[in-house]
Amino acid sequence: MSMIRDLRAVVRPSSRVSLRKDPGTSYDTTRDPASPSAVVDCAVYRDGARVPSAGPLSPQEAMRQVRRDGGFVWIGLHEPTEAEFAGIAGEFGLHPLAVEDAVQAHQRPKLERYDDSLFTVFKTIHYVEHDRLTANSEVVETGEVMCFTGRDFFITVRHGGQGSLRALRHRLQDDPELLAKGPSAVLHAIADHVVDGYIAVAHAVQDDIDDVETEVFSPGRKGGVSRGVDSARIYQLKREVLEFKRAVAPLLRPMQLLSERPMRLIDPDIQKYFRDVADHLARVQEQVMGFDELLNSILQANLAQASVAQNEDMRKITAWAAIIAVPTMVCGVYGMNFEHMPELHWRYGYPVIMGVTAAICLGIHRTLKRNGWL
Repeated sequence: MSMIRDLRAVVRPSSRVSLRKDPGTSYDTTRDPASPSAVVDCAVYRDGARVPSAGPLSPQEAMRQVRRDGGFVWIGLHEPTEAEFAGIAGEFGLHPLAVEDAVQAHQRPKLERYDDSLFTVFKTIHYVEHDRLTANSEVVETGEVMCFTGRDFFITVRHGGQGSLRALRHRLQDDPELLAKGPSAVLHAIADHVVDGYIAVAHAVQDDIDDVETEVFSPGRKGGVSRGVDSARIYQLKREVLEFKRAVAPLLRPMQLLSERPMRLIDPDIQKYFRDVADHLARVQEQVMGFDELLNSILQANLAQASVAQNEDMRKITAWAAIIAVPTMVCGVYGMNFEHMPELHWRYGYPVIMGVTAAICLGIHRTLKRNGWL
């Protein structure tokens, strides 16, 4: 049981919130251009150790070794075509519906059971670094990892440029006791790896939301109204959070099934650790749901502030229009061409009229300023 106690330390990176890749670690995201095959890696594991081979193993050769000597085979593929995957599907007896989903991608996270195998779909999330959030900023990128778990095989099919499993494979190979538990240990490691990625992205998205929230509610001009926030930026962030939610929310039920329902393909010692994954996933889901609600509130507050700012501008325009109306009226009256009008021939008529007009304008200005219209 000492091996099981160290399970978390083996399958998880040392830092959960670090989003930058270690420059000293190899992260291949595409297949070898020199090879037409979609197979990134294929290896046989026996008694928790990788079985050495003279050269690259084909899936068929690896499976023959497993059937002859025991152990299990782990095959990693990246964006295989239907033709490339057909031979592997036939060799391992994969269900046609699961094969179709694995090749076409763009699937919802799920867990399906087919005879002697489990088919699991994970959506990977990668945070896109940016200096400043704009209306066109991409905040998260998604990929997919499909897993076929059998009694003596484990097959991963990746789609997208993110979510390389090479570093995870190396970490697992450093713990023979864990790999001795078979394909279910690999499935748990991938699930934990994906959910840890969600946690890291959630921390980064939280920082973006905090920045937008601070900008919206920071005092701008008089009245504390901020006028420098573009609603399109908030809406763009909301769309990215929605994409994040589509990856997290559907995965919770499969993780609960793996942790609660006995399955003959899942080692009992490994199954209990799916509870930990499900718990972390539930917390991330709560965070993402909170992000969505908070962004709704921020967007509504920003629109309300914009409306208040417009109303304030309209009040100022109306106030100045009221002030200007007085001299306009006076000038309009004395601009009429009537011969008999008061004060037209009075020596002090002009300064008196100008003084009265200015006094009325000043009085209106003072009254409106006292009432907050100016």
